[in-house]
Amino acid sequence: MFAGALAQLLLRPVIAMEGVTTSHPPTRSFQPRRRALPSARAARYGRLMAVWSLSVEGDLFRLDELFPGVDAVVLDIGFGGGEGLIDLAAVRPHEAIIGLDVHTPGVASVLEAIEDNGWQHVRVTEGDVLELLPRIPDGSLAGVRLYFPDPWPKQKQRHRRLARPDVMTQLVDRLRVGGTLHVATDIADYAAQTLAVCAAETRLRGGVVSRPEWRPVTRFERRGLAAGREPIDMIFERIR
Repeated sequence: MFAGALAQLLLRPVIAMEGVTTSHPPTRSFQPRRRALPSARAARYGRLMAVWSLSVEGDLFRLDELFPGVDAVVLDIGFGGGEGLIDLAAVRPHEAIIGLDVHTPGVASVLEAIEDNGWQHVRVTEGDVLELLPRIPDGSLAGVRLYFPDPWPKQKQRHRRLARPDVMTQLVDRLRVGGTLHVATDIADYAAQTLAVCAAETRLRGGVVSRPEWRPVTRFERRGLAAGREPIDMIFERIR
């Protein structure tokens, strides 16, 4: 199945780039999924947000102050229900995570895991990565994770995809040399677009890889598998 998906992708780069333009930067890169929380959980959410959340507004982060003694900081974009971020945070305490999403229950789950586990290496933002990126210093991230992003399938929506040249340039700017961009999707067209955009970014090297055993299976991935869609993982390294 993996070989078949790869062959299909290699035939689709031009088609995948149709409708992709930088003439109007996206005003929103996500599909709003805010949902009210039960009162007790909402109260806990509000208390924890005041301690562990990062605002999209403000000066450049001092990552060494946010995460003292931690050398590797990863940006986790669109963590959904939070289970994947939580699983990786549990097994990688040496790796700090800044997670972003607009799914309130998912943000609440991550906040609760921070408190329940006494973690100091995880922060969250409930908002759009395009608004947060100006606060992240260039060359500061060990990794960027983009797992099962909103596919924006309609032609007129493609300018909102994160897999577009101007957004990828910003993400690569913030990777340090040797840092990695890891994209996972079960939308073949989205994967083809990602490959085309990243192939044009001369600071990156990489492409489609076998699914890493360490990447957690998220609920979005399970839904895709149940619908017969095959996950595609792509890893790119910043080489200069």
